[in-house]
Amino acid sequence: MSPTLELTLDLIARNSVTPVDAGCQEVMARRLAAVGFEIEMLRYGSVENLWAKRGKGGPVLCFAGHTDVVPTGPLEEWRTDPFQPTIRDGMLFGRGAADMKSGLAAMVTAVESFVTAHPGHRGCIAFLITSDEEGPSVDGTKRVVELLRSRQQRIDWCIVGEPSSEKAVGDTIKIGRRGSFSGRLTVHGVQGHVAYPQLARNPVHMLAPALAELTAHVWDEGNEHFEPTTFQISNLNAGTGAPNVIPGELKARFNLRYSPVQTQEGLKKTVEGILDRHGVKYTIEWYVSGEPFYTPPGALSDGVCAGVKSVTGSAPKLSTGGGTSDGRFIATLGAQVVELGVTNASIHKVNESVGLEEIDALHGMYLESLRRLLG
Repeated sequence: MSPTLELTLDLIARNSVTPVDAGCQEVMARRLAAVGFEIEMLRYGSVENLWAKRGKGGPVLCFAGHTDVVPTGPLEEWRTDPFQPTIRDGMLFGRGAADMKSGLAAMVTAVESFVTAHPGHRGCIAFLITSDEEGPSVDGTKRVVELLRSRQQRIDWCIVGEPSSEKAVGDTIKIGRRGSFSGRLTVHGVQGHVAYPQLARNPVHMLAPALAELTAHVWDEGNEHFEPTTFQISNLNAGTGAPNVIPGELKARFNLRYSPVQTQEGLKKTVEGILDRHGVKYTIEWYVSGEPFYTPPGALSDGVCAGVKSVTGSAPKLSTGGGTSDGRFIATLGAQVVELGVTNASIHKVNESVGLEEIDALHGMYLESLRRLLG
């Protein structure tokens, strides 16, 4: 059994449903301290964070990730206990196997191998690990980044270990993400009896034509690096439960995933303009989950792509698709950010799994990237 697989098994066996860390960061910190890292354990509220650093000067290469996992879902649908890692038919099953405890293990063992072979490597290697990525993402990476900014701690390059790959490990590297802009919409109507609609104002009927236009609207065409902006309703609630009462209020939540060709102010103006044009009486609370970021071709992407190709024999695809990640916070420090991890087909599902060969291959990709960037 490889050191990377052994560490992955240890981490999966720890029930770290967000925001619980369950000792994962302590395990990582002990191993990193043993190869010369300075360790800081940073607790904010119920969230555990790890900042570890080795070396002096620059460039600073940071590995980032999270120890928390999503809830298991129905236990009766799992073939095995989600927190008893199980190997079967060349696959490792367990909650966090793909998202992203195999990635954490590969980071640690790759760095152990690298600093053993290159004790005087140039620049710094750092780790930024949190137990608040799958939750609100308030007291995790975001808070640590605020602390680093106040210290004027630079991060030049960041490799996030999220499961970026699609069909085979290393086939896709994320070089950016769309922004996430959401709204809590309340439509104000007048409650009444369904037999007397002239005496009421139905908020569902009021919103329906505006919602049809919002969902059909072409926001943009994206650009060469980003997919077009999308609008999705995630929650829609109205009514008292009685069949003879026109509701007086409708509440909805929606999300826009947008590229740098858009601005939040422009998106807000378009949404509110459509609602106004249809005569909807409403209020909206707007909130931002993440700004878009993009890492152009350069030293980091070149080094990581070369590291992947040295293991797989093929150059990875560069993508900005998918959801948000904590890379959005780290990018605000001026860092170039890429995401490289195992395949993502089973993440957040019951019977989450990762191929055994993926785990050691990812270790090799991180190690080869380190050699090219800091060797």
